Amino acid sequence: MTDALPTLKEADALRADIYQLLATLLRQAPDAELLNWLAELAIEQDGSRLAECWQALAAAAADAEHGRLQSAHFRHLVGVIQGEVVPYASWYRNGELMEAALVALRQDLRVLGFERSEHTRDPEDHLAALCEVMAMLIESASQEQAYFFSQHLAPWAASCFADLGQVDTAFYAALGQLGGAFMESEQARLSIDAGQTPVRIVEL
Repeated sequence: MTDALPTLKEADALRADIYQLLATLLRQAPDAELLNWLAELAIEQDGSRLAECWQALAAAAADAEHGRLQSAHFRHLVGVIQGEVVPYASWYRNGELMEAALVALRQDLRVLGFERSEHTRDPEDHLAALCEVMAMLIESASQEQAYFFSQHLAPWAASCFADLGQVDTAFYAALGQLGGAFMESEQARLSIDAGQTPVRIVEL
C-alpha cells in the first residue's frame, strides 16, 4: 500500500490557480463563461494592492464584451508582426526575440523534465508558458519554485505586466496591474521560502 500524495496547501493551491489564470488570459481572450466568472468574483477587501487589482479586474470583466476583447487581445499581445506588448523574456532581457534568455530557459526546462507542446507555436519564454510552468511546479510541491522564479520571471515579468497595465483596454490594463501585483507578492514569498538564496537547478 502506498502513501497518499501530500495535499496541496490552500495558499499554494490558490497560487497555482492564479498562475494558470494569468497564463490563460495572456494566451487568448476570455470566453463568455470565464468573463462572467471573473465579473462575479467576491473579493475580500483587506486593503492590499492585490485585492484592489482583483476588484479592478472583476469590474472590467463586468463591463467587457467578449468580441471586443478578442480584437484587443490581438492588438495588445499578438499583432500582425508584434503586439503593443511583447510578452517574451528574451525581448525584455536581451532586446530581441529568441535570444540568450530563451536558451537558458530551455536548459532549465530540460533539467526539470518539461517539453514544449507540439500544439503551440510560441517560444518557451512566452510569459504565459512561464506562468504555466510555475503552476506545475507549485502543484508538484517542487523545491525549484524559488530558483525558477528568480531566474526566469523576476528579472522581467513585472515590467511586462506594467507595460500591459498601460494599454487602452480596461480589461487588459487591469490584467497587467493584477499580474504586476502578483509578481511582487511572489517575489516576497519565494525570497522568504528560499532563505534569500534560491536553490540552483543542478543537472545530474
